[in-house]
Amino acid sequence: MSRIGKLPIAIPAGVSVTVNADNLVTVKGPKGELQQQVNKLISVSVEDGVCHVTRPNDEKESRAMHGLYRALIHNMVVGVSEGYRKVLELVGVGYRVELAQPQVLNFSLGYTHPIYLGLPKEVKVETKSERNQNPLVILESADKQLLGQICAKIRSFRRPEPYKGKGIRFQGEVVRRKAGKSAGK
Repeated sequence: MSRIGKLPIAIPAGVSVTVNADNLVTVKGPKGELQQQVNKLISVSVEDGVCHVTRPNDEKESRAMHGLYRALIHNMVVGVSEGYRKVLELVGVGYRVELAQPQVLNFSLGYTHPIYLGLPKEVKVETKSERNQNPLVILESADKQLLGQICAKIRSFRRPEPYKGKGIRFQGEVVRRKAGKSAGK
């Protein structure tokens, strides 16, 4: 039995989980509504404020999907009740970010051109630029998968490099530094 898959999912107050005949799980809460199509091998049941994910047999495919769908449903429940938040930090001289339009970010990352990134309406974005501080991009959403995908896209514009530590990183992330060239003897 999957250690993750057999754990029950507690449904907090104000959140409703429904499963229809096509195995489409819908989670509604104060932060929004999310849907996930579950594979036909996995069955999802909701009773007494607790959601259970079960599998019919111990075949490799159903074992692989058991923990996956339990984790996806749990992430949806947490997302619509509390939401997810990621903070990205731009480390480097002259690196800037600003909101060009309500859902469009404008990055200056040392290239010859600015980089514009349009964001979906499900993601709330805020930028902070204070004197003697690294610029920050604060992203909030109920959908953990979408938020992670957007953070990975932003990070891909300038990955943190190991020699000077410049680039876009998550706040609090530690970048392993390399020594670089040693001086001549």
